[in-house]
Amino acid sequence: MPTKETKTRAVRLPNVVEALLPIVVMMGLMIYGLNFSGETYVDAHMPLAVSIVVACIVGCVCGHSFSDMLAGMIDRLNATMEAILILCTVGLLVASFLMSGTIPALIYYGLNLLTPQLFLPVGCILCAIVGLACGSSWTATATMGIAMLGIGAGLGIPAPITAGMAISGAYVGDKFSPLSDTTNLAAAVSETGLFDHVTAMVSTTAPTFILALIGYAILGVATSSGSYDPTVAKEIQIVLADGFNINPFLLVPILVVIAACVMKLPGLVGIAISVGTGVIFAVIFQGVGSLADLFDMLHYGYGFGVDTDFPELVAEAAAALNVSPDSYLTVSSLLNRGGMDHTMWTINLILLAVAYGGALERCGCTEALFGKLKNKINSVGSLIFTTMLTSLFCDATMCDQFLGIGVPAPLYVEKYDEMGLGRNMMSRTLEDCGTLWAAMFPWTGCGAYQQGVFGMSPFVYFPFAFVNLLNPIYAAITAFLGRNIFWADGSYTNLFGKTKAGKPAGAPAEAHEKALKALEARRAAGKAPKISA
Repeated sequence: MPTKETKTRAVRLPNVVEALLPIVVMMGLMIYGLNFSGETYVDAHMPLAVSIVVACIVGCVCGHSFSDMLAGMIDRLNATMEAILILCTVGLLVASFLMSGTIPALIYYGLNLLTPQLFLPVGCILCAIVGLACGSSWTATATMGIAMLGIGAGLGIPAPITAGMAISGAYVGDKFSPLSDTTNLAAAVSETGLFDHVTAMVSTTAPTFILALIGYAILGVATSSGSYDPTVAKEIQIVLADGFNINPFLLVPILVVIAACVMKLPGLVGIAISVGTGVIFAVIFQGVGSLADLFDMLHYGYGFGVDTDFPELVAEAAAALNVSPDSYLTVSSLLNRGGMDHTMWTINLILLAVAYGGALERCGCTEALFGKLKNKINSVGSLIFTTMLTSLFCDATMCDQFLGIGVPAPLYVEKYDEMGLGRNMMSRTLEDCGTLWAAMFPWTGCGAYQQGVFGMSPFVYFPFAFVNLLNPIYAAITAFLGRNIFWADGSYTNLFGKTKAGKPAGAPAEAHEKALKALEARRAAGKAPKISA
């Protein structure tokens, strides 16, 4: 019998037009939905679904089989599955902290302790502490961030400013935490030490954090000077005290979250313990006695007070407490959230976004668009800028911060060695943009999650997320000025242009030797600073 000859299809990189096609389709459909659909459809789900189809077609045209494209999508989904499971449990965490009274207690006591002038900088520091302990910006915003929204509302601070402040603090803590997934990923793809990476991040994140705190202090004074009405804060406390048994013990679940992270328990285990603590406190302090009620709130979210779709019921409930309907609605809008079911919109979007990013990665769109660019880089500043530009491109078009970190690394790693730079210089740069600006777009996993937490588009809160906004700009400017640079021999050029000796960052032995020789040659040619005496 005649045998069939198996033909091997030649796989090639897409050309520029092919590489841009799925990206243009996705962005075009997003722009249409946000601006020209008459608000009939404004979500990112369907544009991503269509763009996945287009990316698969491009991949097949370039020689990939559909099975190969599907494998690329599944690989990315597998890599982010833990984050998706954590997102499910974060919905449970929020619900448990609401029904236990923990978040209401944070709001209640926060209104007593914080003033309008100090709220923003102090709140940013508190969110950073929680983010550092948890190693998760998501957990920090879902707990402390929601509480800050309530406190800010009582102090007369606009919600977008409060959300931006909470985002800034949460991401600072996340970046500095050795428990953070993005922190570990950036160090891993750069093949450097975790604490070498964290040390390098201090050089950009610490100054921008200080600038952000100054900005929040100024903004707090400006926004509170004429808008603060102490009766609003008092009325919010009255509504909270009527709906919950408020006492200091309700703050214990927050300490449990922090303790679980300090003990370095796996994220899912730590959140599960925290959820269990919240449920126990709901039974003990809030009198939730039915298992069906507990399951209902954990699944569908906590429901506070009367149905706000009926103004007459809101007015009646407010009158019974002798507060304004607006104060009652403020508390209701803050506390009617959480639950596993309420995270499904975000999970659906993340699944589509990650699958889309995996399809783009598999067919080589980023390599086709940026692969040749690295040959034109001839300075440290341009290398840093190009790396961040690629990270931003991956965030915006591949919809996943993990791709914003993971995709640029193999593209530019040899260039960092050729420039005589430390591997922690690359890891820092990947996080400066890939992590921080991922929360800017409503169609990325991070942006969609934070939109669900704060109830507003990232385009609304991001201008006030000062750390996220300023960090990449600060890193790029200082690099172009020849400052704030970590070299392969461990030396560091500070903001004043002085280069001090230090301990080399971790790197593969062969790559490290190559980088040291390149640094020596660049110093001999006057293209890199010598160590100061």
